[in-house]
Amino acid sequence: MCKLQTISLYIHIPWCLKKCGYCDFYSYVSKDNIPEKKYIEHLLKDFEQDLRLINNREINTIFIGGGTPSLLKASSIKQLIYGLKERALVSKNAEISIEANPKTMEYKRFIHYKNAGVNRFSLGIQTFNSNLLQKIERTYDSKEAINAIKESKKIINNLNLDLMYGLPDQILEDTLLDLKNAIKHNPSHISWYQLSIEPNTPFYSKKIKLPHEDLIFKMLIQGEKLLEKSGYKKYEISSYSKPNYQCQHNLNYWNFGDYIGIGCSAHGKITQKNGKVLRTLKNKNINDFLHGNYLNSIHSVSQKDQVFEYFMNVFRLYKPVLKKHFREKTNVNEIVIKNQIQIAIKNGFLTNKKNYWYTTKKGKFFLNLLLEIFLN
Repeated sequence: MCKLQTISLYIHIPWCLKKCGYCDFYSYVSKDNIPEKKYIEHLLKDFEQDLRLINNREINTIFIGGGTPSLLKASSIKQLIYGLKERALVSKNAEISIEANPKTMEYKRFIHYKNAGVNRFSLGIQTFNSNLLQKIERTYDSKEAINAIKESKKIINNLNLDLMYGLPDQILEDTLLDLKNAIKHNPSHISWYQLSIEPNTPFYSKKIKLPHEDLIFKMLIQGEKLLEKSGYKKYEISSYSKPNYQCQHNLNYWNFGDYIGIGCSAHGKITQKNGKVLRTLKNKNINDFLHGNYLNSIHSVSQKDQVFEYFMNVFRLYKPVLKKHFREKTNVNEIVIKNQIQIAIKNGFLTNKKNYWYTTKKGKFFLNLLLEIFLN
């Protein structure tokens, strides 16, 4: 029998005012009234169906993402959070996060979100440069971004700012200025990641040109130094936090923990008592979802895929990978992957100690090459 741990909950809100050219997340552009009351009702019914898979486990983190969750009224968020707590055991100290855009109409709702139980805000700033915001098709300007941060700081201590580097026409000075502007407001957490253009996005079709990789590397190295000097510790490839403010929800993902995913296109990973790992995918079609057709697919993850998915997550973290943790999370003995580990060590991607592995600096820079070893 497998010892089951606490579990996380991801909730997908699929609406946006505008679809950004680089975004490949599942979302609908809505210029009309969002059917949020009906959607919340169906989210809770979707949640009820997933509860049958989790064996009464306590939920210790909730993340409301999208899309743009801050488009929803405070009453809808309150109905959602209260409804979850009526149906399942939610930890008293649960981290409850919501993603938000810095539009004036949205951040005026923040105080009501906090009153409903949200205790962590994540603001999608991306850059403080208004010209660059236009280039990446965001719907606000630098002034609104700064105002949203100031208003958030009045309400809550646990605040994350999302920033990107490697934007079209961005120079090194722009990147460092973005970080300085963010640090000036003293958020508890900064997610700082490189823009990548994925297939099936408008930017990919338009062949939008990004800065040269040498410049992007300089942005990364100098930006990391600035963040570290300012008291932000890097604990994951794109995550930097003040002490004790790491995102617990994302840490659960990266430690190969279990989570339910509810709402259009949401994914879930749920370990059963027999050790079997189930992957769930919810229906992408909003009309089908609003007619009660929630589950798109459910399948067991093979042993080989469990090993790959485990490393795909834990190698992102800046900490040792305990061999005991690997065995507990995958039900696989490390002898099975002896050859792959040796190849990774030979390539300078990993160091091997008695009780753990550690990803080298080279392994972090060439993470995709390291992961390819575990595909075989």
